[in-house]
Amino acid sequence: MQHSRRYSFTRSALAAGSVLAATSLVLAGCGSRAGDEGAANAESCVDTSGDTIKVGALNSLSGTMAISEVTVRNAIDLAVEQINADGGVMGKQIQLVAEDGASEPAVFAEKAQKLISSDCVAAVFGGWTSSSRKAMLPVFEDNNALLYYPVQYEGLEASPNIFYTGATTNQQIVPALDYLKEQGVTSLYLVGSDYVFPQTANRIIKAYAAANGMEILGEDYTPLGSTDFSTIVNKVRASGADAVFNTLNGDSNVAFFREYKNVGLTPQEMPVVSVSIAEEEVGGIGVQNIEGQLTAWDYYQTIDSPVNNAFVAAYKEKFGADKPTSDPMEAAYVSVYLWKNTVEKAESFAVPDVQEAAGGVEFDAPEGLVQIDGDNNHITKTARIGEIRNDGLIYTIWESPGPIEPDPFLEGYPWAEGLSG
Repeated sequence: MQHSRRYSFTRSALAAGSVLAATSLVLAGCGSRAGDEGAANAESCVDTSGDTIKVGALNSLSGTMAISEVTVRNAIDLAVEQINADGGVMGKQIQLVAEDGASEPAVFAEKAQKLISSDCVAAVFGGWTSSSRKAMLPVFEDNNALLYYPVQYEGLEASPNIFYTGATTNQQIVPALDYLKEQGVTSLYLVGSDYVFPQTANRIIKAYAAANGMEILGEDYTPLGSTDFSTIVNKVRASGADAVFNTLNGDSNVAFFREYKNVGLTPQEMPVVSVSIAEEEVGGIGVQNIEGQLTAWDYYQTIDSPVNNAFVAAYKEKFGADKPTSDPMEAAYVSVYLWKNTVEKAESFAVPDVQEAAGGVEFDAPEGLVQIDGDNNHITKTARIGEIRNDGLIYTIWESPGPIEPDPFLEGYPWAEGLSG
């Protein structure tokens, strides 16, 4: 396999992390552990003999991440409904088995094991935080099952058992930093949630900054779900940074931006670039608290194309005219179609056949044409910087000239050398 080095990196990185240790305890309770040869060699229990095929949806419908993940589940539901209405996958109707990850990595690992070994699903769509993904990764590798992960993340990972349909670092964070540099920004303050994605993303941001004449004036982390940002926001204000790079996740963003406005900070004085706030979160934060701030994504509801207009209309018809579309849920929607297209190319639901067929599979997505890179299981993405406006929507103010090839290990960036070691 061309990507064996990258996959071995993933396993060694997990083995060194505390996330795997915690996950192993959970998996021991449900009969499987990372590295268990019996699990690795277990035969699939997926049943392809009937006129239906099971897939899993694993998203947080409760806990601090529910503010973001409910809409992802909705998008998976929409894709399954559309595919079934169009004849299904290889003539079979999709039967969706849904589980709640409850915003807890250990629960995600436990539910993933259930979906694979008890429900016998052909693939699972879900996860949001990198902690949840890393908790699930050994489950999918040990069972040789497939996870389609729909959210932008910190990169430095590739697994033969995960398809990454959200942006990797060179498709979101690096373009955002390039944009800020073009705007004359020379200093940043970093604010993030205290877990894998923000910590790794900020390592990358600091490496970029050192190579591009930017100064990091502060760096603060807070636990997921934190609601007291008075100290951090006061430190941000006192720093005098040109901009803030925000990697907070979940409902912590509500408290952060309310406090940001309360102390009188404005997008004009000190803009915040966020990489985990999409249209769905804007309503929860309150548009009055975040209007004018910037986001870095690959999709916005306001993209004007026939494919996206049809997608937005279908989503609103099913879930309500007041429900916005957003990048992570669009990537989840895309992931179901990419699985369908790959299965049909392979003419098989078997995991080895799907893995072998994946390279080059395309889908004309609401964000634009995307294609799976068979070397790393990521997809091409067009980077977009957006501005939040008073209608609660996000409008593109800059975009890359075309789709960006995924480079999860940042091998094309000399300043990133050593980050994946």
